[in-house]
Amino acid sequence: NPDMPESGMSRADYVQLKFGDRASTVYDRVKAVGRTLDIAIAIDTIARQPNTAAAHSLIGLAEVGAQQQRLVEALFSAYFLQGVDLTQRSELERLALEAGLSVDEVHACLDSEDARAQVRASDVRARQMGVQGVPFFIFNNQVGVSGAHEPETLLQAMEQSLAPPQETANA
Repeated sequence: NPDMPESGMSRADYVQLKFGDRASTVYDRVKAVGRTLDIAIAIDTIARQPNTAAAHSLIGLAEVGAQQQRLVEALFSAYFLQGVDLTQRSELERLALEAGLSVDEVHACLDSEDARAQVRASDVRARQMGVQGVPFFIFNNQVGVSGAHEPETLLQAMEQSLAPPQETANA
């Protein structure tokens, strides 16, 4: 949501604006799937829809691999399972520190307009590639898949991305 105010907005207002008449039921399937996996998705407890530029800048700061994965999981869990307000700097700091980032790095990152500018530039590049929502998967910089899919569909896309390009015969 590149146009989201830095302070975020009411989640109820956001969902109503985005989904209109479907607002009250749009997340029913997500919650139902969560229940089948014993995941208590708490979408109804989320009070604010955050601007996620600061969170994304912290993800970019984290070391690729286990540390970055811990931070992403912590952010998702805090937001979707606990209803944590990710517009609050103190919450972002807490989650980043728990994921293993250093205090000095976290403070510098959250204070950095350049870090958020990099996130915005990355968002622009993704939109130019056709990304319009999440989830969106890009395999081998060749094949894009939008939306939630069965594992078999994602595997097919991965295999397609590794296949040699088809040559076209001259007519």
